[in-house]
Amino acid sequence: MLRPPALPPPRGTFSWLLQLGYTTARLFGQNGLQNHAAATAFYFLLSATPLMLLLSYALQLLGQLAENSVPATILMAALYEQLRIETLTGYGFIPRRAQLAAGGVGLLTLVYSSRGLVNAVQGAFKVIFPDHSKRSLVLSWILPFVILPVLFLLMGMGALLQITLLFLAQNDFIGTGNAYLLQGLNALFGFAMLWALLFAAYWRLPRRRPRARDAAWFALFATASLALLFVLFGAFFKLENYNNLYGALGGVVFVLIGGYFAFLLLYLWAQALYAWGKADITALEKLFLAGHGEGASKFEGYVFGDTGRLLEKYGQTYPSGHVLITEGAEDRTAYFLYAGRAAVTKHTDTGEHRLGELAEGQLFGEMAYLLNEPRTASVIADTDITVLALPPQIMEELMQHSAPLSRRIIDTLCQRLERMNLAKSGQAA
Repeated sequence: MLRPPALPPPRGTFSWLLQLGYTTARLFGQNGLQNHAAATAFYFLLSATPLMLLLSYALQLLGQLAENSVPATILMAALYEQLRIETLTGYGFIPRRAQLAAGGVGLLTLVYSSRGLVNAVQGAFKVIFPDHSKRSLVLSWILPFVILPVLFLLMGMGALLQITLLFLAQNDFIGTGNAYLLQGLNALFGFAMLWALLFAAYWRLPRRRPRARDAAWFALFATASLALLFVLFGAFFKLENYNNLYGALGGVVFVLIGGYFAFLLLYLWAQALYAWGKADITALEKLFLAGHGEGASKFEGYVFGDTGRLLEKYGQTYPSGHVLITEGAEDRTAYFLYAGRAAVTKHTDTGEHRLGELAEGQLFGEMAYLLNEPRTASVIADTDITVLALPPQIMEELMQHSAPLSRRIIDTLCQRLERMNLAKSGQAA
């Protein structure tokens, strides 16, 4: 059974959600996911067109079977009533008589559009979850030819079962109560199938995969959002209106708009999943840059102003005189001085030499991480201090995530090395 991810403490929940929403919206705009959604919707439309052609073939075959089969007759009637086949045929979505040559072209279009659709989704996920590694060439060619037919087959089976049960219920073949119960179970099955598909996409498509538990929850949110979108789309957007406005192209515009909003939601929740995993990194970046005087906008200052969650997760408090870092130690933890004052000292032949002082808002101890060497100096608390202790993996993510912070850390490191060299020169003189 899936468990929800651990949430921040209640007093910081609103602040954390605000940071998550802001980070998601900022990254969504920076990555241009609106354009990715539009491209994916276009390939989806290309895929849907030949599928309508295949549906025409299926209806022709079903019409021949219905002449001698009662179940086929019921299925035929259900399809025509629930899918409004006559209306779709009148709008030009389904050809009345599909020709073999056209069917061949349609299948070629389906193969091409399948690869384009899968590549469009993979390209969007590569932007959302940045990674420079390359996918297997074999998989990149085989996957598009497998996933889309399987996807539409499962969706078709679910839709077929749904409309058949609805038709039987309306005509009182199996009893209204039983039919609606089965229809409700089928709707839950369809919801679960869509959730499983989104979960597989959120979990398996990123090269650096998020936790399965996180992917499962965000897939659930995305599925519920898509279900709500379909309900609202059916209530406020009518195919007849688009057909009256755009003429023969009305159906195409209708499908494009629906697909665009659906993929927009798909990518929005994927971006939120990435932001969820980077929530601490983004908050730490804003805190460190502010500590170096590189303040953000007033709105960002408000959004990331609450540091309670960071203090609870990474914060440590020590009394005056405590040796936080010992010269020669092998640990690689970096620290951010949140409150208080500390001294940097180094042992020399003449005794302990004070190199300088650390004030609030300074990052220190990162030299051992960057150089992968023992500690070059000691850090002793001058007053009661509160620090954020950052393990090497957090520093690695910070360096990869933020170019401004990386430049600031390297600049600080260079200045520190220069001061140490000057101190050594003075001692030698």
